[in-house]
Amino acid sequence: MSVRTYDDRARSGGSLMGRNGLLQLLDDAREKSFDIVIVEALDRLSRDMEDLAGIHKRLSFLGIEIRAVHEGVVNTVLVGLRGLVGQLYREDNAHKERRGLAGRIKQGLAGGGLTYGYAAIAGRTGERVIVEAEAQIIQRIFQEYIEGRTPREIAHDLNKDGVSPPRGRAWNASTINGNLERGAGILQNELYVGRLVWNKVRMVKDPDTGKRLSRPNPRSERQVADVPHLAIIKPELFAAAQKRKEERGHTHPSHQRRPRRMLSGLLRCGWCGAGMSTNGRDKSGRVRIRCSAATENGTCPDAKTFYLDTVESAVLTGLQAELRAPKVIAEYVRTYLEERKRLAITSNAKRQRLEQQLAQLNREIERLVDAIAKGHGDPSILGPRSTALGAERERISEELRSEPPAAKEVALHPAILKRYEEQLGRLEEALTKGIRSGDGEAAEAIRDLIERVTVFRDPSRLGGVTVEISGRLNALLGEKAFPNQVKGVWGKMVAGEGLEPPTPGL
Repeated sequence: MSVRTYDDRARSGGSLMGRNGLLQLLDDAREKSFDIVIVEALDRLSRDMEDLAGIHKRLSFLGIEIRAVHEGVVNTVLVGLRGLVGQLYREDNAHKERRGLAGRIKQGLAGGGLTYGYAAIAGRTGERVIVEAEAQIIQRIFQEYIEGRTPREIAHDLNKDGVSPPRGRAWNASTINGNLERGAGILQNELYVGRLVWNKVRMVKDPDTGKRLSRPNPRSERQVADVPHLAIIKPELFAAAQKRKEERGHTHPSHQRRPRRMLSGLLRCGWCGAGMSTNGRDKSGRVRIRCSAATENGTCPDAKTFYLDTVESAVLTGLQAELRAPKVIAEYVRTYLEERKRLAITSNAKRQRLEQQLAQLNREIERLVDAIAKGHGDPSILGPRSTALGAERERISEELRSEPPAAKEVALHPAILKRYEEQLGRLEEALTKGIRSGDGEAAEAIRDLIERVTVFRDPSRLGGVTVEISGRLNALLGEKAFPNQVKGVWGKMVAGEGLEPPTPGL
């Protein structure tokens, strides 16, 4: 007889994710390593109805019996009842914990972690005291902001002065600016004017990954307590900062988040690895790009700019060398369509599962309502059960609303493929004209070949540039993608024997 023990110490029973002991039990079950699983109670396996039912279904299929110490052999009815009780118990504990935190907030006590500018008082849970050195930094940030400086400029100077950030290695504009919807960031933290705000966000668990995700709560659900002894700045200064933020908050259409150029979002600094963004134009109108770390906080030592058209030219030159082989195009399109179809199926699976769960809940609720209306069963039992199912339906409905719509299969237009074959000799000119005239398919065709472009300076030439291009084509097609023996990297060429790489920059 073989006896094995599985445990998940200090792990939540609300998800299978992170339950290494339980996952090992299921793996061993598939190997027929045992015939019976003995548990103290079913909630030791899971406190989620869906997960517990799935565990029971899989073990039953494998011919493995579950026995609970006080309830004997587990069947479908017991799984349904105990699964519901376990989940309600877990959710009830969460509600009680939040009520406890809400009571602490009413007393002016902190309900979470430390905020920059404050320190905890030893032996007095939830109480905070102002850290004078950090308070001076906060006052400096607000004062400089209302005087006209941007969060980016303020972060740059703080890093230059060696001021330690709230977390991480360096100050960033986002640390200061924050997020308006979530009420995050130094400039939006009302604690600095003596108002403790709680319940800005709520945590939800992704049922597919088990990860906890934060979602902003409506302002009407936030709880505020006055804590004047924790005020660091004057209300007038805070109000002036909010007024300036509001004036600066109207986004111009030209700044909307979308790929405006062929390499938008793909460029990386060769010195520090940070992203790169546009940095104005010269007198002739040529667009410059610069390391975002140098711009945002001054932490990158290479603060000089590059010309975007030079980088784009180097990228297209490298691509042109590889796309001269017609077989590459045919193979790429075939694999591209297969991959897009696979991704569409994967993304739609979660939506379909949620829709099925919602339909099942609707049917159960209708049956309970009919039973209560016809006088079948005890309303004191059926009523709470209906309420619990209604709450579960609302949760799934909200999750379903947050899911993206069903993905449509996207194919490259035949005209684009023909353009590749007929105009490879003039690839750079044709694509540049297409992108500038608003041809989104032309830009997307190139972006589908490229995953990252790292930009370096060429010290051998004045203003010289080399680029290292990591391509998605290699990941999809392997060695067949590169008949010229250029394996996954162009620009700053990594070439096979017999290939003379083209000039990577100007």
